[in-house]
Amino acid sequence: MSTTADVRVAGAAEAATAGPPRKRAAGKRQLKRGERPRSVSLLIHGALITASFIAAFPIGWIAWISLGPDKTDFLHPGDIADKISFENYTTVLNDTSFIQWFVNSLIVALGTCLLGVFIAASSGYAVSRMRFPGHRQLMWTFLVTQMFPVAILMVPLYNILANLGLLDTYWALILVYCTTAIPYCAWLLKGYFDTIPAEIDEAGRIDGLTPFGTFYRLILPLARPGIAVAAFYTFLTAWAEVAYASVFMLSDDKYTLAVGLKTFISEHDTQWDLMAATSVLIAIPASLFFYLVQRHLVTGLTAGAAKS
Repeated sequence: MSTTADVRVAGAAEAATAGPPRKRAAGKRQLKRGERPRSVSLLIHGALITASFIAAFPIGWIAWISLGPDKTDFLHPGDIADKISFENYTTVLNDTSFIQWFVNSLIVALGTCLLGVFIAASSGYAVSRMRFPGHRQLMWTFLVTQMFPVAILMVPLYNILANLGLLDTYWALILVYCTTAIPYCAWLLKGYFDTIPAEIDEAGRIDGLTPFGTFYRLILPLARPGIAVAAFYTFLTAWAEVAYASVFMLSDDKYTLAVGLKTFISEHDTQWDLMAATSVLIAIPASLFFYLVQRHLVTGLTAGAAKS
């Protein structure tokens, strides 16, 4: 009997001794590799939510102001909820030259996109694959052109376009915007072409393709994500630019959307409600263009992650 009692006492003592360490081990669970503590995750998510709110607030504010029927509603935004109206959009579409501004901007933006991407892709591919005299200096020259502010380039570009007879034409803006977008896009695409194996070019030459045929039929399809980024950048460069368009477009029927916004500002009055509605309408095509190219961007990112 005493032996059985001793065994029970020893078992109880062992269980009592082993209990607390198990609880401590469960309370302090060891984190797996790559796993964050809960407090760090909360801080990161809180920072991301705050940043997203800061980024989206101006857009939401302009959209809300555009629903106010009076031009002074931006002073009392809380009163808009009782009188929400789409009258501003109707006025902009029917009583202004918005459609003409839209067509002009679309011509300039698409022209800049097509010409800019073609030149940037060609130059980026040439520097990536070919070794010719001055190929390094060419890329550095692209960077040098980005060092000068718009105010310095305005006068010489105006004189050049005037001598060529291109003032007040779509080509004036397309060429000027290309000088802004091509340097960045050339560097971007050159880096993307560097990631494509050179054996593909050799296979194209063995099959009898010319260098341009290899570039067009083999390399460009593989560089589609990079092309999408370059196209989006060149499109936005031309779509939202104001300074050059204000100086080089002299006729009212050649105004772009960004310049058309200035017509709502006079010496004694500013039509904030119409400006807000026009701003929302201007943002819609840019958002649609991003929606069209983002699929290629995501595809490119996931493909790169899988290869790595």
